[in-house]
Amino acid sequence: MLSDVTQTTDLSSNGAEAPDPSVPLEPPAPLPPRAPGRVHRAWFVAAVTFVTIIGAAAFASLPGLLIEPLHTEFDWSRGTIGFAVSVNLALYGLTAPFAAALMDRFGIRRVVAVALTIISVGSVLTVWMTAAWQLVLYWGVLVGLGSGSMALAFAATVTNRWFVARRGLVTGILTAAGASGQLVFLPLLSWLVEHHGWRPAAVTVSLAALAVVPFVWLLLRDHPADVGLPAYGSGTFVPKPAPVTGAARRAVSVLISAARTGPFWLLAGTFAICGASTNGLVKTHFVPAAHDHGMPITAAASLLAVIGVFDVVGTIASGWFTDRFEARRLLAVYYALRGVSLLFLPMLLAPSVQPPMVFFIVFYGLDWVATVPPTIALCREHYGEDSAIVFGWVLASHQVGAAVIAFAGGLARDVFGSYDVVWYASGALCAAAALMALVIRRRPVVAGSIPG
Repeated sequence: MLSDVTQTTDLSSNGAEAPDPSVPLEPPAPLPPRAPGRVHRAWFVAAVTFVTIIGAAAFASLPGLLIEPLHTEFDWSRGTIGFAVSVNLALYGLTAPFAAALMDRFGIRRVVAVALTIISVGSVLTVWMTAAWQLVLYWGVLVGLGSGSMALAFAATVTNRWFVARRGLVTGILTAAGASGQLVFLPLLSWLVEHHGWRPAAVTVSLAALAVVPFVWLLLRDHPADVGLPAYGSGTFVPKPAPVTGAARRAVSVLISAARTGPFWLLAGTFAICGASTNGLVKTHFVPAAHDHGMPITAAASLLAVIGVFDVVGTIASGWFTDRFEARRLLAVYYALRGVSLLFLPMLLAPSVQPPMVFFIVFYGLDWVATVPPTIALCREHYGEDSAIVFGWVLASHQVGAAVIAFAGGLARDVFGSYDVVWYASGALCAAAALMALVIRRRPVVAGSIPG
């Protein structure tokens, strides 16, 4: 489903010259022989990408575990710590629309290797920090830029280049890698924080990102042509295209055009609330909120990891529903149910894990990114071949919303002494998102055009 909107654009849209009709076209290059039954190299590349995303997922697991330890050691306010997390989330989103352009210009391997190195450096530098501005610089700016360069564009670019068939399946698997990484690292990092302090956890994140760099450099390839193969599911060998230099400019021009339309702002607004109620709120503040009620950090982090498991199930199911039901109505249902669940959460927090809390975790996990498939479908409906870039900017609004709540949540905890007001406010925002989704008009457009 994600692959449907992350399709590659034609050469003319990226500034390449159209072929001269007076010059006869050369026939496609013959396919190199391949042994019968041999597994296509594309699946090996997909496996490398999956492992890389898991290794890089450690950075996304740590912010919620750092709030209490940093508050205790440095006496920094939760608002200050939340601000550093908000910078991280905002840069993650704002870098994402340009990540694909960087990969088209410099290649997947180079961009991903540099991004992982930046994540590693930013994380390990926090071990020696003594002032809050250093947390903002190291964790907010460096890790934010590095993680943003490995956002949705990494999985999408690999899928588009290496696969013609099974794109939906591959994109779903690679998207699930983030949730799998959360499941792997959250229990480990929470145990380290509780028994050995936050510094070993930060070093673990740094080492996990750094360990994947040689793996990427040696085993990942930018294009099937690099190994003399066609893409999986294609019967034609396609030469590796020349580096694209106009993609970033096109991303900005599409944003300017889309911003003149109502559906864009409704989609961006609903997705900003999606980010606020997931990454900004639950992923960042659930662990410290549960700890406020006496729950051990390891138990709270394990609950957050379980959300990642059901996140995969919910996303796949949502894609199936999106193929069969109206996307805007699905969004309205998802946001309404999410809002109701957040209103009940303050009553479920307790020193130990009770059955109602387990029900909330399962339910919230199923709804976590279920909003992605219908949001992509609506982008496609309204913006045609520009939908991939439009969705990139809608995704940026998701992270900006997450950034705002990451900061506001910590500030509210400092002012009110609890997170209750944050849960209630987020529930109300989700209700507003449900209404906004219903307001989005149904207006199919000609592919490639921006409706007025």
